[in-house]
This record gives sequence, C-alpha cells and structure tokens, in this order.
Amino acid sequence: MATCKIMDADSRHAEILARYMIEEKRKGARSTKDIPVEILVQLNKGVIQTANLVEWLAVDQRELLKNVLAESGRNDYLSYVLKCVDGLNKQTVNTINEAIGVGLLQQSIENTDFELLDILARHPSDLVRCWATYTIGKNNNLSINEKLKQIQAFAADKHFGVREICWMAVRESIAGNLSESLSLLSAWTNNEDENVRRFVSEATRPRGVWCAHIETLKQDPAQGLIILEPLKSDNSRYVQDSVGNWLNDASKTQPEFVKNLCASWKQQSQSKETSYIIRKALRTIGK
Repeated sequence: MATCKIMDADSRHAEILARYMIEEKRKGARSTKDIPVEILVQLNKGVIQTANLVEWLAVDQRELLKNVLAESGRNDYLSYVLKCVDGLNKQTVNTINEAIGVGLLQQSIENTDFELLDILARHPSDLVRCWATYTIGKNNNLSINEKLKQIQAFAADKHFGVREICWMAVRESIAGNLSESLSLLSAWTNNEDENVRRFVSEATRPRGVWCAHIETLKQDPAQGLIILEPLKSDNSRYVQDSVGNWLNDASKTQPEFVKNLCASWKQQSQSKETSYIIRKALRTIGK
C-alpha cells in the first residue's frame, strides 16, 4: 500500500472544525440544478461537506470514494468496494452509503488497515463520515457496548446527515441486544449534548423512519421507559420531537400505554416541554 498522504490526526481534526465554521454560513441550493459546478466538484472530491439535503442527495458517492481512496493511497480497494455497490438490488443514497461503509470495513480487516477507519471518521466530508458509521455498526467483532461507545462521537456530529445515518448504522445491533442497549443508552440521557440525547430516542423508535421496526417495543413499549422518563421534560426541541415521535410510534400498536403514560406525565410535570411532547405523542390517537 502506498504511504498515506493524510495529515496527522490533530491537524485533520482542526481542519474539520475550521470547515464547519465556514460551511455553517453557506446556504445550499434549493434544487440540484442550482448547485454551482464548483461546489459539486468540491463535494465529490470530499473537500467540503454538504450544506443541505439537496446537496447531500446530489453527491456522486462513487466519485467521492474514488477520490478519498486516491488521496489516502488506497486505490487498490476501489474495485472491491464498487462491486459491493453494484451488487445492490436497489441503489439509493442510503443503500450505497451502507454498501461503501461495509466494503471499506472488509478491506480494512483483510489488510489489517485500521488507520483507514480513523481517516474515515475524521474526514471533512459528511458522507465519508457516514461511511465510517457503518464500519462500526456492521463490525461483528464489536460488542454492542463497544459499538455504542464508538458511535457516540457521530451522534454528536455537527452535520445532520451524519447524525441520521449513525443511528441507522447501529439500529439492527440495538434491536438484537435490546435490554443491554436500553440500559447503556439510559446513561446518555444526561449528556450535555442535545444531539447525543436525541440519538437515544431516535435510535430506538418502535417504528422509526427508513428502517426495520423493533417489534419488541411495538408490542411492549414499557421497556423503553428507562430512556423515556429522563427525557420527558428535556429542554431541547430536537429531543422533544424525537421523544414525541417515539411515543406516537408506540401509540399505533399500544394506544392505552401511551395515553396512560401521557396522563401520568401531565400530572408529574406542567412544563411546556412535557406538554409539547404529549401533544406530539397523542397526535395519531387524537385523529
């Protein structure tokens, strides 16, 4: 393998933070056709991260992969990972994202190339960091405790796309180790970062979005109280929306549980935060 051309970890991290400061001020185009050519070129090179969903969907992940591997001196990985993508029955941004992440994980294992995983995790491109989440979530050599420890940094990522993909990457493992996962995640409900707290409820939603349902929680949502109770008066609207959606999911199979819980919360807390969560939780029941 060619010598890695990536700068040292601390310098790389500083560069990413600098780009965040710049890109938070950049507004993305409202449609794909309105994305400036020079911006799209930079996105596909992995030099900058996407500013909104339109840009996120417009990135050519194959081109981005080619550029990332070339930059790090790993061109020999390209063919294998592209085969993973080409083998997909349905190619969407999310399925391609996962296929690339899994392909890179396999290459890192086969080549004992653990440096690659660090490069992906610290990369300026949000889509590359999304790939990194799958190298954690789909790594069968990691326990659920190890997966959650490693994924927390992505749950706190400044970019919306990384935060959404990271819970998808570990959701299957969470569902397969539900009791332990809920216990571990309950400690996150006191985290000072609202993004980390939001991960707790979003990753465990009984129905979720763009993902398989967690049947156990659909039928027995009371198991989720260990994470829901500490969040019932959270001061973040981002968290409130997620908790409300969690309970709205549960209301579609266990409406009495949700109605009783909301009635209990209403007595325990008259805060505007709790009231907002209750309204979201009962919106399907109230139709």
